[in-house]
Amino acid sequence: MLVALSIRDVVLIERLGLSPRPGLCVLTGETGAGKSILLDSLGLALGARADSGLVRHGADQASVTAEFDLAPGHGAVDILREQGLDVEDTLVLRRVLTADGRSRAFVNDQAVGVGLLRRIGETLVEVHGQFETHGLLNAQTHRGVLDAYAGLALDAERVAAAWRAWRQVEAAREQAAADAARARAEEEYLRHAVAELDALDPREGEEEELAQTRTVLMHREKVVEAMSAAHAELAGERGAERAVAGAMRMLGRIADKAGGRLDPVVAALDRAGAELAEATAALEAASSDVDLDPRALEKLEERLFALRAAARKHQTDADTLPGLREDMGRRLALIEDQGGQLGQLARKAELTRAEYLGAAEALMGRRRDAAAGLDAAVAAELPPLKLDKARFSTQVERIADEGGWGPDGIDRVQFQVATNPGSPPGPLNRIASGGELARFMLALKVVLAQVGTVPTLVFDEVDTGIGGAVADAVGERLARLGRDLQVLVVTHSPQVAARGAHHWRVQKAAQGDRVATTVVQLSEEERREEIARMLSGASITQAARAAADSLIAGRG
Repeated sequence: MLVALSIRDVVLIERLGLSPRPGLCVLTGETGAGKSILLDSLGLALGARADSGLVRHGADQASVTAEFDLAPGHGAVDILREQGLDVEDTLVLRRVLTADGRSRAFVNDQAVGVGLLRRIGETLVEVHGQFETHGLLNAQTHRGVLDAYAGLALDAERVAAAWRAWRQVEAAREQAAADAARARAEEEYLRHAVAELDALDPREGEEEELAQTRTVLMHREKVVEAMSAAHAELAGERGAERAVAGAMRMLGRIADKAGGRLDPVVAALDRAGAELAEATAALEAASSDVDLDPRALEKLEERLFALRAAARKHQTDADTLPGLREDMGRRLALIEDQGGQLGQLARKAELTRAEYLGAAEALMGRRRDAAAGLDAAVAAELPPLKLDKARFSTQVERIADEGGWGPDGIDRVQFQVATNPGSPPGPLNRIASGGELARFMLALKVVLAQVGTVPTLVFDEVDTGIGGAVADAVGERLARLGRDLQVLVVTHSPQVAARGAHHWRVQKAAQGDRVATTVVQLSEEERREEIARMLSGASITQAARAAADSLIAGRG
């Protein structure tokens, strides 16, 4: 819900703050007072296209800030998390437009692209009027709206799951077929390469192991000489082992006469002796591992160079040769088993396609049933809105081209209207005029009040060309929407204004040598005067006040 709108230096507005409330919020004022500027400003904050002409004359930049309270689980929260933006209890959208036409957008004081701002804005506010181009006017939303109206979410999810299963199998089949075709073209090469790799029989990690052994063998004489000298120092006639053992014997003879002072020394010598013995054993083992055969290095290098040559040939490294051998073998198996794996995948693809088609056809049937109910419900709302000759229809058409099928099903859903008897129905925004369109949207919104997730609706020109009972019917439906949603309506109709839960007057006032647009929230008495002005014009009569009282009293 929109809780605050702050506007700075937009056209005639120098500084303006508006705090809309829940329910039906009415904005009235004389023609040219600046009501459209408020909607343009809100549009800026929601990501609408920016025009440098919106910047107030003499100002360097215009800015609009819109603050929203978010209900738990609102769609905007998912977008924020998806984009790595901060999620708070309130959401603040801000747009800055400079006099040279440059624009910057912010979400919770974090810079974002205008496209993301627009995407978030579309989850927060729907604007219905002459220039509205998203929401229910976007035919891509109609299928989801119909499903929500009819409670078909589970059916739609089953269709989406069946679609994913089919496409996954189909992708595997297409990949296997492509692999088989490629393998057939490479069959002779594959057989030769597999035979070579089978003969080589490479092991993962073998190259590093051979390289380390080669280093030892290349320096084996020096290594053996050093190990022999070290062994003599440790275990020879005058080696460390004998020295430590001798020291232990000498101290052992007098340890009991030293009053325990030598016990730590004896223990340390004992540990040293054990470590020396272990080191000597390890050295002897290492010495025995050194191959002194002169041909050992030659054999090892032959193996090492063969591995590296094979890796170069296949443009890989030696450690991946075993995996390459397995992959080539699998591709050969596809050639040898054309009717096996490929046939199995083809049968599975046919089965999953049939399952998807069955679920999608069932969903299409339920959508058609729901469409009839939606059409009847909307039709009941049209006559009071001076649309008695109009016809609303929900078209659910099967998509003939299989390429157009998808996770949403095999049908196309579109809301259409015919405003004159005998004329064919067409898309909402191409058939209805501005006022008619807004009233069609109102009728739809009343029927779909419990379906949408957008918490704030804005209606502009909803009362164009109507009055009396029709205007009262419009006001009654707007008030009905206001029970569940926040509704902002710009109106010239006293019948609509009288239905509002909250009322603001938009007016122009002189500020020095300039004229500025301001917005004033009206008290009950001020509201009575404003509705009386709307009824009688510039000269407010007692009769107009009485009529205003009657309209206000009749809103309940």
